[in-house]
This record gives sequence, structure tokens and C-alpha cells, in this order.
Amino acid sequence: MKRRFNFGTILYVGLLILLFSWMLGLFGGDGDTLKYSDVIAQFEQENVSSFVVDGDTITMKLHKAQDGKNELSAVLADPEGFHEEMRPLLQAQKEKGVLKDYDFKPQEGLSPYDFVFPIIIAGVVILFLWVILMGRAGKSNPMSNFGKARVMQGAHGKPVTFEDVAGMDEEKQELREVVDFLRNPEKFTKIGAKIPHGILMAGPPGTGKTLLAKAAAGEAGVQFLSISGSDFMEMYVGVGASRVRDLFEQAKRVAPSIIFIDEIDAVGRKRGSGMGGGHDEREQTLNQLLVEMDGFSKTEGVIVLAATNRPDILDPALLRPGRFDRQIHVGKPDVKGREEILRVHAKGKNLDDSVDLKIIARATAGFTGADLSNLLNEAAILAARSDRPALSMQDLNEAIMKIMAGPEKRSHVKSRRDLQTTAIHEAGHAVAMYVLPTQEDVRHISIIPRGRSLGATWYLPKGDTSNLTRNEMYENIVSLLAGRVAEAMFIGDISVGAANDIDRASSLARDMVARYGMCEKLGTVSYISDDEIFVGRDFEKTKSYSEKVAGTIDDEVKALIDQAYAQCKQILTDHTEKLKQVVKFLLEHESMSGTQFAQCMEGKPIEDASDTVMFDGFDSEE
Repeated sequence: MKRRFNFGTILYVGLLILLFSWMLGLFGGDGDTLKYSDVIAQFEQENVSSFVVDGDTITMKLHKAQDGKNELSAVLADPEGFHEEMRPLLQAQKEKGVLKDYDFKPQEGLSPYDFVFPIIIAGVVILFLWVILMGRAGKSNPMSNFGKARVMQGAHGKPVTFEDVAGMDEEKQELREVVDFLRNPEKFTKIGAKIPHGILMAGPPGTGKTLLAKAAAGEAGVQFLSISGSDFMEMYVGVGASRVRDLFEQAKRVAPSIIFIDEIDAVGRKRGSGMGGGHDEREQTLNQLLVEMDGFSKTEGVIVLAATNRPDILDPALLRPGRFDRQIHVGKPDVKGREEILRVHAKGKNLDDSVDLKIIARATAGFTGADLSNLLNEAAILAARSDRPALSMQDLNEAIMKIMAGPEKRSHVKSRRDLQTTAIHEAGHAVAMYVLPTQEDVRHISIIPRGRSLGATWYLPKGDTSNLTRNEMYENIVSLLAGRVAEAMFIGDISVGAANDIDRASSLARDMVARYGMCEKLGTVSYISDDEIFVGRDFEKTKSYSEKVAGTIDDEVKALIDQAYAQCKQILTDHTEKLKQVVKFLLEHESMSGTQFAQCMEGKPIEDASDTVMFDGFDSEE
């Protein structure tokens, strides 16, 4: 790492050097110390014309220069002794005329002020410089800031408001009440209402929890302190609790304010869930957070917003009213919300007349706000790559397929046998979905490899639904098995290409039998919990059913899969000719639009098209 010069420190060191130099000059002598023998040698050589002894310093003028000097000045170790010893020699040379003049001045004693004051001044200067240097070292030392919370205050750039948040009307309404409380607390306090201590936003990743928190702070116009749950944790004991205290102290100083803790599950997990003993740094940090949010000390004007993807693992004491008074579930947007989100992210992007955001909204069921933002960005990159000035429907179509299945691999060399197997597999899916009444409409079939898949059958949902029926789930299993059934019927062999389909069909069948109570033999009983595995909570947890029931579950799942397999085989047998036509078209063109597929199944001539898109013939108002 490149080191930076600290000119302040260099200046301080320089001042210290000058100070010590001054002190040495003050208490030391001037010049070099001469030996008596050197001085006497000059007198014996009758080379001294005059000299003066002033205190402990002798200055001699010479008849003949020594080393180019006519005058020598040095310090005598004992001036009084020198005077007594040299008196006879000096008188003799004076009479001869060699020594013209000499003078002894008595040495004056030093006053206490001559050395006490310089010592005091030097000590004060050294102490002053020491305090400054230690203060600067403390500020630059990361160890001194271990107990401080590393918060991000405010937002850079333009403040985020609720206008920038789309597709979350109910969630925004919950936060608007908090914003009104911060703006006009008297409106609520005069009728006895209290400001919420905390609001927990829970939901899948990418649904806009952090954006909602920023919007609330932007609307309220108050200080916004943001920190991540993992920022509290360090390897040193006690640091997390210290940072919690510092965070709330900072918030109180700038109140009214909003504290936002992102990924609070990093510090708010259920206590007693650790596997490493009773002294847990995370538990200490959580205890301090509980006290700060609702303890003896009041935090007036400070609201805590928190976000998590795992509310099920949070400590119950953290979720109770008085700490987190409200819990807002921020789920994936519906079709109306997706359209609004697309319009927000489409600002600043050039869209041509072919783009219909309503269709994109219907085609992206299950997408979060982050997914939709990424979708438009990928489409813009594709348009720029092709040097087009605006995004087209084709760009959005390709971006959707790229996000869901990966980029096309047209350069991937495939044998005729692999192409035929993939075409039969995808045609089986498409035909089964067309015949089954609860399944979605097929919009695109491709045998071009994408990501890890060799081909894909695309469909568009008829509408957002979160309440599947038993018949819908069963027909989903039938359509998932159609690829494997088609391979077995028309190739006489099976491949590994149906691995993912079989996994999904088996999982769906097991949920029907053991979770949703859709099995007559087992009755309306749930044997599988919706909760995700949490080791600390489930370490000693055992199955709630016997081995006999476990065997029955396996038998019923297999029976359900076998029934769906037989029904799928009957469907493909009844529509063999149509399936072969779809396979032939795919081998010739590599892809087939929804309109072309419908024409084939209806017995109409298939219109040839060099460029088929998923949205061909799709009405946004369906």
C-alpha cells in the first residue's frame, strides 16, 4: 500500500529537533575544548600576541597562523587553574614584548532563572506536541473507533420520495402515517396516539424494502441513518453492544430521525439458537438493541425501520409491539404493480412504438422490482449492441429469455440426434399444455441452447394467482412429465434432459400429498412444515409422523406421478400427428412462435416467419 506523507507530523518532529538543539546550545559551550598542553605549546613557541579569558572561553591571537587561522577560540576546562599555572610564563613573555596584552575576566555564576525557565518552557512545548501527536494518532487508529457505529447519514444525490416507489400502494400508506407523525406530531399526540417505535419490512430479496425506507426519510425530511446488521458484529467481545449504543446516541442528537437497519436478521436471530455455548456476542448485541428500542431510556423522535428476508428466525422479543409495532410484508408486485415499476425504470430510456409495457408486465409474473430494473437495462444493452437508437419489443423479448434461461448459444455445435431429442422433448411440453385446460398459453418454443438448458417452451400466464387448486397442480405435473413421455414414445429411449422437470413434478406431488392435504388416504393432514430449516431451533426436532406414514407418503406420491404419466401418454398419443409437425418445424427453423404453434394445433397452414417473438399475436388486454 502506498504510504502518504503526513506533513503535520514532520513539522512537529522538526520543532522538537530545534528545541533540543536550542537547549544543547544554552547549557553547552561554544567551540571545542583545548588541552592545557596545546595552549602552553603556543606560549612556549612565543606565538601568542594577546589573549583574553572570559569565563571559561579563551581567545588567542597568534603571531604565526596555525592551520590558516590567526585566532583561536576554545573552551577551557578549568579557567582559574589555567590562570594560576600560567602566571609566571605570562609575565616573562610580557617583559620580552612577545605577549602584548592579556586579560582575565572572572567567571560569573549562573542564576537559577538561567536554567529553570528554559527547562519549564521546553517541558511545556514537549507536552503540547505530545498531546497533539497522540490525538492525531488516535484519530487515525482504527482500534480507537471500534465501539463507534459506522452509519451512513442521509442519501447522496436527489432525495428519494414516494413518487419514485411504484407498485406498493398499501406499503406506502403504512409509512405515510409515520411520515405524518414526524412532520406533525401534535396532530396525533393531542388525541393520545404514540409514535411507533419501529417498523419491520419483510419480503423476498429485490422487492424494494430499502427503497421504501429511503422514501420515508425523503418524504419526512428528517435525518436518515443507515447501517447493516452485519456492521455490528466483530471478533472482539462487546463491540456490537457498544455500536448499538453509539447508533442511538447519534440518532437522538439529530432527532427527529430515522434509523434504518438493513438485513437485521444478522443480529436479531432468536436467542438460544447458537451451537457454541452460552456467551454469544450476537446475543449481547441483540439485548442492547432491545433495551435501546424499548427500555428505561426513552428514544423520543427516533423511529427504527428494519428490513429482512427471514422474519421467521427473528427473536420474538424483537417483534413484539413497543419495539417493532408494525410489520409490513413487501411482496412481489402484481401485474398492475409491475407495469408501474416498468414505467418508473423506463424514464430516461428511448422506447420505440412497438413497446407495450402492459404486455411486458403480463410476461414477467414473479419478477421483483430489481428484476424489472435489470430487465430494462439488459434490453438497453442489447439495443446499444445493435446500434439501435431505441428499445424495441424484440430487445425486451430477448432480455426476458436471457434473464430466465440465460443467453443464446448459437455457436454451440449440436448433433442432429441431440436436436431431434430436444425438439421432441419441447414439442411434448407444448402439446400437453395446449390440451390441458388449466395450463397457460404457449408463446414460444425454441431448441436453441440457453444457459444450462438445451431448449425451452415459453408461456405467458393468464393472470397473477397465488391460490392453486388441486386440479391445476395435478395438470402442472402432467405438463412437466410431457417431455420425458415424448422421448420415450417417439425415440424409444430417454435422456437426462428431463431431470429438472422430474424434480419439479416430484416436489409438487409431495406437497400435494404431505403439505396441502390433497390425498384421500392420508386425509386433510399436513406432514411438512412451511418453515425453512433453522438449525438452532430444529436441532432436536424429530418427525411428527411415523415410519408407516412416511411409507404411505412415498407410495401416494409415486401413485400420483404414475397417474399423471399415464394421462400425459394418452394426450400425446391422441395428438401424435400434431406433435410431429411441431418437431419438423422446429428442426427447420429452431424456434416457433405462439401463433405458429396455435395454427399447427388447429390444423391451419403455418405461416413462415424468419423472426419469431414471444409476444407475436398476444393481446395485452386478454
